[in-house]
Amino acid sequence: MTRAQRPGPLAGTLVVSMEHAIAAPFCTRQLADLGARVVKIERPGAGDFARAYDARVRGLASHFVWCNRSKESLTLDVKHPEARKILDALAAKADIVVQNLAPGAAARLGLGAAELRAKDKRKIVCEISGYGADGPYSDKKAYDLLIQSEAGFVSTTGSPDEPAKAGVSIADIAAGMYAYSNILAALLQRGISGEGAHVEVSMLEALAEWMNYPLYYAFDGAPPPPRAGAAHATIYPYGPFSAGDGGVVMFGLQNEREWAAFCEGALGDAGLALDPRFSSNVQRVANRAALKAMIDARFAALTTSEAVALLDAAGIANARVNEMKDVWAHPQLSARGRWREIASPAGALPALLPPATPDSFDARMDGVPALGQHTDAILGELGYAAADIAALRAARAI
Repeated sequence: MTRAQRPGPLAGTLVVSMEHAIAAPFCTRQLADLGARVVKIERPGAGDFARAYDARVRGLASHFVWCNRSKESLTLDVKHPEARKILDALAAKADIVVQNLAPGAAARLGLGAAELRAKDKRKIVCEISGYGADGPYSDKKAYDLLIQSEAGFVSTTGSPDEPAKAGVSIADIAAGMYAYSNILAALLQRGISGEGAHVEVSMLEALAEWMNYPLYYAFDGAPPPPRAGAAHATIYPYGPFSAGDGGVVMFGLQNEREWAAFCEGALGDAGLALDPRFSSNVQRVANRAALKAMIDARFAALTTSEAVALLDAAGIANARVNEMKDVWAHPQLSARGRWREIASPAGALPALLPPATPDSFDARMDGVPALGQHTDAILGELGYAAADIAALRAARAI
């Protein structure tokens, strides 16, 4: 397996993660992208339950492939006393410990932030949960859909008749990214003060931060933004419009200059810009049904490509509504060389480079681990002989 030629800034940093599902694995994959060594603790025989979500990637689970490249898989039954010794030894060596176990589980194992940092003030311990360590919801189970609901996201998304969740795990992603960014901040602070930190991230608080626009829009008892499907709730025209060939074009107007350019260049009717029904965004929102009928009639006579060309020529921001097959073949991703090949138990797989592209190091793009793939090697580093490892395996400790 080939490593990046220029090591990332976290090369030499050891992360031990007791993780499952999305939030913590997404966080630690970002750390691995920057060169950190991430040891993923998994249950013997089953592993991270995200391994079994589906089998869409040549028998592997799509979520697992996404969140777990460049990691090492160590299987441990953390309730077995011999496995606990291994976990304690690894945690003692780690610069960073990450966990998103059930509430209180890490503390019961003696691996909570207080216990770990009492032994080593330089250690950074990140704990990700649904609702936080205290408060009336602290013991509630939390899945992405539930947090989307509690944070109000579902109430703002969907059609006027029916709310909808996001099509991806945005609560998990939000929590994972705040965990990642705050771990990096803690590493910077440790370089100054010499001390680590306890980083706590809750999915509810992460997604509530993302909900600040609708929260303020509904400030002081005002009505919330209406659900408008893929259209913008408070700007019009801004959303999807169908072309005559069945394709869908997404576009949006931000100001009166763009409105005038759209009327002339896309609708072919410069005078419409002066129509008092549409003279401001407030008026266009109020009269969106009439305006939509005009746009639909114009676009029905165009192919998707023709509509995009007119919008481009008029300087109107637009996009095609792509399906997954279109994103795999997206010309911009291809032109910018964003795809790489990574190893996996199912063979070579395509993978996107991390979105940020610093010019000082190469992103780490190692493989997706098989369950327990690195167990023997890691135990060897900890001083276990082959016979010891065999005995641990026979005792089902690993």
